[in-house]
Amino acid sequence: MSQDTALGQDTALGQDTLDRLLIFSGNAHPRLAHEIAHYLGLELGPATATKFSNDNISAHLGVSVRSRHVFIVQPLSPPCSDHLMELLLMLDVARGAGARSVHAVIPYFSYARSDKKDAPRISIAARLVADLLVTAGATHVVAMTLHSPQVHGFFSVPADHLTAHSVFVDYLNGQDLSNAVIVSPDIGHSKRTANLARALGLPLAAADKVRQSDDSVVMSGFMGQVRGKWAIIVDDEIASGASTVATTDLLRRENVSRVTVMVTHGLFTGPAVERLNAVKEIDEIVVTNTVPLPPERRPERLKVLSVAHIFGEVIRHHVLGESIGALFEFWPTG
Repeated sequence: MSQDTALGQDTALGQDTLDRLLIFSGNAHPRLAHEIAHYLGLELGPATATKFSNDNISAHLGVSVRSRHVFIVQPLSPPCSDHLMELLLMLDVARGAGARSVHAVIPYFSYARSDKKDAPRISIAARLVADLLVTAGATHVVAMTLHSPQVHGFFSVPADHLTAHSVFVDYLNGQDLSNAVIVSPDIGHSKRTANLARALGLPLAAADKVRQSDDSVVMSGFMGQVRGKWAIIVDDEIASGASTVATTDLLRRENVSRVTVMVTHGLFTGPAVERLNAVKEIDEIVVTNTVPLPPERRPERLKVLSVAHIFGEVIRHHVLGESIGALFEFWPTG
């Protein structure tokens, strides 16, 4: 039984709880927000976020939120600056209108990649954006698979750092994994990959990666045995596809039998679709629906898994005052 199923055997909320709960969506991913609300037996609250002729953004919540628990669903997907501003304004509206609590549900927190000062005179943008969310009115933040675990600590309000591993485990468990190995494209980010490997009872390998620029990386070898195996590459996100292509190139030299790619956030920006379509060794690319994917940003051999039930469980357990530790990223799995 998966973690989310174990937690969510009874998803129904009582009428008293329903009356205290409102879910809104910005323009970033209303389809996911609808799925989350549907899982809880709710309708999305009416809300609009519009842009004026001078490029300013305005937000409006269409019903009273006074004394309600307000959850605003908004991944920071492209155009992330517009979507961030929408979210900030909606948080401010909810706080100013007397909401009992204000929750920023951010399935994809793009600024998490800016988590350290790795060059002179640059901003640690993840920390800045975390501060902006709290200043705007967020009393609680929910995010999934942040680029690094330290970003969780940037928030000065309670923050739930969720994992999508349960949907990956459910997807893979019905397949023959006897010759499979979980592969991390980066030794420095292999802890979450190790957790997934442990949950599936599979060996782990990790590549030695050096990033040269936003869309260029160099791989120099693996720690672990991959030769002749079914390699399942696991990462937090695909943006330009550079890491995935470089990892697959390295696996090709090890005569792997097949390659599957599994990532939480599938952005597929810039040349990613063209790059990935050209790599014939990849038999499937599995992503979750944390960000919307229009047709032009969908590579071939793509499979999308829903994580709406995970966010629905977090909302349900939070409103009921119950623990959600089993859904956390980096939570011990025994």
